[in-house]
Amino acid sequence: MAFLRSFGSPDAEPHLAGGTVYLRPPVMADYRAWAELREVSRAFLTPWEPLWPADDLSRGAFRRRLRRYARERRDGRSYPFLLFSTADDRLIGGATLSNIRRGVSQSCSLGYWMGAPFAGQGYMSRAVALIVPFCFDVLHLHRIEAACLPHNVPSIRLLHRSGFLQEGCARGYLCINGAWQDHLLFACLADDPRPGVGGSPHRPAGRMKEVL
Repeated sequence: MAFLRSFGSPDAEPHLAGGTVYLRPPVMADYRAWAELREVSRAFLTPWEPLWPADDLSRGAFRRRLRRYARERRDGRSYPFLLFSTADDRLIGGATLSNIRRGVSQSCSLGYWMGAPFAGQGYMSRAVALIVPFCFDVLHLHRIEAACLPHNVPSIRLLHRSGFLQEGCARGYLCINGAWQDHLLFACLADDPRPGVGGSPHRPAGRMKEVL
């Protein structure tokens, strides 16, 4: 596992790599692959996401998205990632750390999506295995939160495998597919046991590698 980072400027963003996947921030050159994957995955993603604006897949909307990401990154409020296969550099999904809170909270929210052709193949589990230690060892957060619909069984299994514990259910928590829906709430803490390593806290298996 490696964290490829260059934080010398306020606009620098992290690259996370390990095994068969890597994550990096989106750039304008990703537009075509992103739009094509989202379009082919529209029916697959619709039940789990907010309603898409009419122009959501347009080049202009993607450019505005990148500008928003840049502002939020500079403010320390979020880290957006696209997820790629290491074997062929193919875009397969995405994940975002959002609503980063400092002070007495030191927490964030994790969201993710997977392209329909790549679902159920373990890619997102590997991505979350990179994101969790990045949150704790690089961002020095204490808590990662995630929410999913009660009938989203694959996401529930993913969170359990990744070391998240279910903490409750929030009524009408998010407006998904045009309706306010209940969500199961999950979280993991920096000192929780890491999956597969008995009793040890969330830490990367090897020494973190920094490439400046």
